[in-house]
Amino acid sequence: MAKLQPGDKAPDFALIDQRDKPVKLKDFRGRRLVVYFYPKADTPGCTTQSCAVRDSRADLKKLKAAVVGISPDTPAKQKKFDDKYDLGFPLLADEGHKVASSWGVWGDKAMYGKKFKGIIRSAFVIDEKGKIADAFYKVSPKDTVAKVTAALEG
Repeated sequence: MAKLQPGDKAPDFALIDQRDKPVKLKDFRGRRLVVYFYPKADTPGCTTQSCAVRDSRADLKKLKAAVVGISPDTPAKQKKFDDKYDLGFPLLADEGHKVASSWGVWGDKAMYGKKFKGIIRSAFVIDEKGKIADAFYKVSPKDTVAKVTAALEG
């Protein structure tokens, strides 16, 4: 699994959001973007992370950054998650984890001694030209906003 580094071109994506609307990386060209990957909608860590992003959207907007969240959930599950917590930003469905793989966030995990493949919780800051400004692999749900905010301010 190759990890993205600052300066790398952000891998392109075109996914469906929670409202069945197509969202593409190129839609954000010319402005900064925070992309975060989470394992599963409406689980404790993912809820903590997504609600923290929701609560900091005004600050991220002041830093001229849009936000998208990506998980392997279906658009319907993403919509239920958004409706429940009033997240208010695109939650993209990467059901085949093709985008997660291209971003280096699909890999080996272990829980309760069981090994499996899944999303490695990560966050990225993409610059106006579509390049990785910063990458945070294995980011804590509670640290996501602080890390991306520091990168945007830096």
